[in-house]
Amino acid sequence: MALACGGIFMAIALLAYCSFDLHILLVLGSFGSTSVILFAFPDSHFAQPQSVIGGHLVSSAIGLLALALCGPTWWSLALAVALSAAAMMGSRTVHPPAGSNPIIVFLAAPGTLDWYFLLFPTLLGTVALVATGVLYHRASGRRYPLYWRAGQAAPAQPAVRDEKERQAA
Repeated sequence: MALACGGIFMAIALLAYCSFDLHILLVLGSFGSTSVILFAFPDSHFAQPQSVIGGHLVSSAIGLLALALCGPTWWSLALAVALSAAAMMGSRTVHPPAGSNPIIVFLAAPGTLDWYFLLFPTLLGTVALVATGVLYHRASGRRYPLYWRAGQAAPAQPAVRDEKERQAA
């Protein structure tokens, strides 16, 4: 548990520092739950880079598209979330926290977001989370990622964790 919480702290601290002190927006509300999955359940399909990065990009893009085409209505928001789930399932990038990205897009003042939102904070924020996860897990002797793309194994890494640590995570 402490190992996972340390990783969560480091990842969110990096994103918050960039956002607050460097004025480079890298934080989304959904990144809190992404970091829990990434550090507490690194073996999950939902924690793999393809799912984390791809799921957030797909869902943010669909949220922006739905807002641009349909406007800020209750049904277009519901449609955006449903289409995001379908697109993530179809592209094998399912990442449950990313399902909230269309909601984040719609709750931000409509008209204030543009397609730049896909780069900052969505893409660069998720890449920073995954990079932090890779470095942190490798430094603590955990194998992460299991694969970069579904169906492709990551290079083997020697395991140094014992059973007690595995259960604690």
